[in-house]
Amino acid sequence: MWTDTHLHLDASEYDRDLLAVVQRARELHVTRFVLPAVGAFNFDTVKELAHRTRGAVYCLGIHPMFVDNAKEEDLLTLQRKIKDSIDDPKFAGLGEIGLDGFVPGLNWEKQVRFFYAQLKMARDFDVPVVMHVRKALDPVLKGLRIYKPRSGIAHAFNGSFQQADHFLNLNMCLGFGGACTFTRALQLRRLAAQLPDHAIVLETDGPDIAPEWINKQRNAPEHLPRIAQTIADLRGTSVDLLSALSQANATRALPALSTQALPS
Repeated sequence: MWTDTHLHLDASEYDRDLLAVVQRARELHVTRFVLPAVGAFNFDTVKELAHRTRGAVYCLGIHPMFVDNAKEEDLLTLQRKIKDSIDDPKFAGLGEIGLDGFVPGLNWEKQVRFFYAQLKMARDFDVPVVMHVRKALDPVLKGLRIYKPRSGIAHAFNGSFQQADHFLNLNMCLGFGGACTFTRALQLRRLAAQLPDHAIVLETDGPDIAPEWINKQRNAPEHLPRIAQTIADLRGTSVDLLSALSQANATRALPALSTQALPS
């Protein structure tokens, strides 16, 4: 059984064929899914989709690439939605939140303000976080040290071994996916090969970060087992052991996953 720890399922791209996407994944034994929001406009969508999908949990948050178009009152909306969802067994935490230092033109000050506000909510409500950390690892770490959320995942991690240690010491796991399948990604493949067992969480980030064999096409959770085989080969282990390891780490990072019965 596999847990896809980072899958964008939103109304604009996946809702029309959600059942087909999930069915193809289940045929390959991917049975649990994490559906993160990106802004106030899809808070209700990811919640609804999670409740329609066996084995799915959802996160609520404002993605750094959507912060420029977010309103200050969206933070109040998020706080209210968290209160409404806190006893929902399918609610996994805040996500996708974080910082992006790669896309030009984004308002950095507003990103940091929204990120810190959401980290404070995570601390105050005692829920995990799923974080976007692209070209912003040290600033994200600074926020984590200030607010100390309980646990979480640094999605699509691609930093140094020292930065990885800092995230692990803050009770975070590190997400690895399709980017590891490219042979030119030498540092990323070294990380996937050498980080300790408790660090690794597998993910797809569908429809983004496609693996090498579908480069620049739409990604989906059905590719997770083949991604895992690549990472298992890098680590010199079996894909079954890596699957069990990733599931244990994902459940530790996002305890809501443990409440979802695996489909037969």
